[in-house]
Amino acid sequence: MTTATLVLDPLDRRLLQAVQRQADLSHAALAEAVGTSPASCWRRLKALEDAGVLGPAVRLLDPAALGLALDAVCQVRMKAHDAQARGSFEQFVMDRDEVLECLSMSGEWDYQLRIVVRDMAQYEHFLMHALLRHPAVATSASHFALKRIKATTQLPV
Repeated sequence: MTTATLVLDPLDRRLLQAVQRQADLSHAALAEAVGTSPASCWRRLKALEDAGVLGPAVRLLDPAALGLALDAVCQVRMKAHDAQARGSFEQFVMDRDEVLECLSMSGEWDYQLRIVVRDMAQYEHFLMHALLRHPAVATSASHFALKRIKATTQLPV
């Protein structure tokens, strides 16, 4: 079953909403929260996993509590757009822990990165000694978050 043809019924939607809010609920607690039996809950979760709808369960961390006070958006323009240059750059960002998100973009910029670090000095070091030294990167522009208004991983289901 592929996600393109997957039809979600109201119970599936309640399950998905619940696990997005609190992924560490037991099957019994989750079943009670959505109004089904634990066995039915387990079967449905397994089917959603098998269909690729549910990925790994994670715990979300508070960046400020970890001393990661600087949240930056960095737009990147590439020197070239061939498969080797893109692949090399995409592997670079996959290997960088401070890069939380990388989007391939349409328009003026080729990529948009979300980077979380301790402070401006750490960001400057990443920018000048890693990102701008990558052979496929032509230039970048940085924007800094003043305040986090909304941050969610919950998809509307």
